[in-house]
Amino acid sequence: MLDFFSEMFSYSFMQRAVIAGVLVALCSALLGVTLVLKRYSMIGDGLSHVGFGAACIAMALNVTPLKIAVPVVVIAAFLLMRINSSAKIKGDAAIALISSSAIAVGVIAASLTTGLNSDVSGYMFGSILMMSDTNVVTSVVLSCVVLVLYIVFYNRIFSVTFDESFAAATGTKTGIYNTLIALLTAVTVVVGMRMMGALLISSLIIFPALSSMRICKSFKSVTVVCAIVSVLCFFIGISASYALNTPAGASVVVANAVCLILFSATGAVLRRVRK
Repeated sequence: MLDFFSEMFSYSFMQRAVIAGVLVALCSALLGVTLVLKRYSMIGDGLSHVGFGAACIAMALNVTPLKIAVPVVVIAAFLLMRINSSAKIKGDAAIALISSSAIAVGVIAASLTTGLNSDVSGYMFGSILMMSDTNVVTSVVLSCVVLVLYIVFYNRIFSVTFDESFAAATGTKTGIYNTLIALLTAVTVVVGMRMMGALLISSLIIFPALSSMRICKSFKSVTVVCAIVSVLCFFIGISASYALNTPAGASVVVANAVCLILFSATGAVLRRVRK
């Protein structure tokens, strides 16, 4: 076992993938608990499609994708919250509206310029080989910003998650904190999209949160267990990807799916024992 991990970490691309991936998995888990409880878990999927469209446009313009994807996805997150709160278009319809439009524009831009090449496919399905030193540094910095902001505003995020109406009645500016949640999610999605792919990044937000909710009851315990599960499943998935020569993003998703099944079975047994 030690020889296996020693060999795996002897490759620089695996080192970069683990460093960036663990931080992204941690950010996704923390935000995922809030998004799932607010029944807004598909925001990650919608924003990842926007990020893919922005990355395609950036490659067409021969610009570093993150330089365009980050601000575009952040703006999309802000617009998504505005549409959801003030217009007749709600929830999943708003996500579908923005995400489908963005991905369509991106595909057209790519087809008219560089074509649907390996770089475009890498953003769609993810590729650890695309993680450069610059990408890792950017990922680490942005992930740390997300973690710090989440910790600083934890109490406010908790209040708008469980009872937004009561939080507003007590003077909490719920609109600001809902927007903050969306913006933090946007940054996390863009950072993780390079490795996980636009089609799979939302799994890091949804699966660990659902798994932890099967056995935990309080918000704090769910958040802690969710973070542990997310990081552990990522490490298992990336290790399986190296051992079996399978796509990294898909391997991480399968690890999370298996974990959800195990946690669901464990939760069912615990509920039966309590009864």
